[in-house]
Amino acid sequence: MLIVTGASGRLGYKIVENLLHHVPADRIGVSVRDPAKVADFAARGIRVRQGDYDDARSLRHAWEGAGRLLLVSSNAAAAGGDPLAQHATAINVARELGVDRVFYTSQISSSAASHFPPARDHAATERMLADSDLAWTALRHGFYAQSARQMHARGFEAGTLAAPQDGKVAWTTHDDLAALDAALLAGNEVIDGPTPPLTGGEALDLEDLARLMSDFAGKEISRVVISEKDFETGARRAGAHDGLIALLLGYYRAARAGEFAGVDPTLARVLGRAPERMSDFLAANSG
Repeated sequence: MLIVTGASGRLGYKIVENLLHHVPADRIGVSVRDPAKVADFAARGIRVRQGDYDDARSLRHAWEGAGRLLLVSSNAAAAGGDPLAQHATAINVARELGVDRVFYTSQISSSAASHFPPARDHAATERMLADSDLAWTALRHGFYAQSARQMHARGFEAGTLAAPQDGKVAWTTHDDLAALDAALLAGNEVIDGPTPPLTGGEALDLEDLARLMSDFAGKEISRVVISEKDFETGARRAGAHDGLIALLLGYYRAARAGEFAGVDPTLARVLGRAPERMSDFLAANSG
């Protein structure tokens, strides 16, 4: 059986939707904290069970019979939790169950030396997998295109993208990554260990995004570089907590260092088509 965790989230839900193009519903199981959120999957013949990364017993039940398991990375840090402890629990349970292969949603900047805090967690999780004696694949996703809209929503609305100096980012859509994740989970291709960067076909910085959004919004959107200190002051004034500020500043530092800039053909090759361009994504999501 193919198990997908976090199936009620944006990425996990899309992975399951894509997986249905590869295998029958009765070969798919999903593990979620609240099964009611994916009742539509159960109605389509997918096995739905409650599973929580903080509860090993629940995972043993939710993942019963798992051949391949896709671990969507935890976002516990956003609420002050410990994603690495959760990942360790999940990997230990996968080993207990004798899972054939674990797929983990990592990120293009995964490195112990990354400026971006989540990337350091991804690197630590990849080390856990390497030490687990399990077959594993780290899906090194490009930076989500949706994040560009979320991080800069106020700036797009106000007409000014005021932020610290950034760098090029190979923005990649959830739709494209979910399609690739499902194809690999279904066994269409085997990649051992970390994948090459799974990215869109171009890398763009905030100046590029401002230019694109100016066309779609029907107004000029300018890019203004501000200091990290001014950015932090503004973020605190807007009510951002310390953890979010550290994450955002880490993003800008990592972008300046080129951690998100690599463009690779692997995503296009596995999908058999060109990834969605950022211009098309922004045009479809500019409202």
